[in-house]
Amino acid sequence: MVPADASEMFKQRKVCILVPTYNNEQTLENVLHSLLEYTNQIIVVNDGSTDSTINILAQFSQINVVSYTQNKGKGHALQTGFKHAVKLGYDYAITIDSDGQHFAEDLNKFLTKLENHPSAIIIGARNMDQASVPGKSSFGNKFSNFWFWVETGLRMSDTQSGYRLYPVRLMESATFFTRKFEFEIEVLVTSAWRGIEITEVPVRVYYAGKEERISHFRPFKDFTRISILNTFLVTIALLYIKPRDFFRGIKKKNSGKLSMSSSLIRSKQIG
Repeated sequence: MVPADASEMFKQRKVCILVPTYNNEQTLENVLHSLLEYTNQIIVVNDGSTDSTINILAQFSQINVVSYTQNKGKGHALQTGFKHAVKLGYDYAITIDSDGQHFAEDLNKFLTKLENHPSAIIIGARNMDQASVPGKSSFGNKFSNFWFWVETGLRMSDTQSGYRLYPVRLMESATFFTRKFEFEIEVLVTSAWRGIEITEVPVRVYYAGKEERISHFRPFKDFTRISILNTFLVTIALLYIKPRDFFRGIKKKNSGKLSMSSSLIRSKQIG
């Protein structure tokens, strides 16, 4: 059930919905209709679709559309959407895939979590143990979760979910180097390194049958790109991030001891 104040909540908190899309003509229209029940603060980035996507989007005059002719990858579409969201005055963007696997009914969970975590990236964690989840998706998620832990020391249950809330205003100065599926790993790891909180909310997920399912993930090429990225991130973590955090911890500990000593000296002087 849609909360009566859903639209107002999006306005007050300066939250938009960001939908990157590429050749999802079968599901895009239904996804947009479901989102419009909550808000019209929606940005769609048409990542060079060659199907009827442009005609579908023409039916939604209340939605902000960014479109370009060459397919550049999901990561590029998301980064384009982030910049556009900031330009339009939004502080946050909830990203949702256009293939119909996510449920608009879970939007409220992100807004509720945002109240106590105003500077966090909030991941919509899917139940990856349900029977309909493809084996390659389950394996890929476990693989990604493990390397995310190695790189950041944080344990998350679903680092591959595309259903997320990003504090786009806070991330405005960040620089990213990837532009395809691996971007969703890079943004989590580098944000954690910058001290941005990463947290989760449980969301539902729908996987269509194999004969209906449309995926633009290319197992060999994209898995190779992700593996190369993780190799690079692990190297940076071991050579720079972990030593940096270690020495920061020592400095903080010594500062705490110095502050305590100063307090004791002042107490004795007063006494």
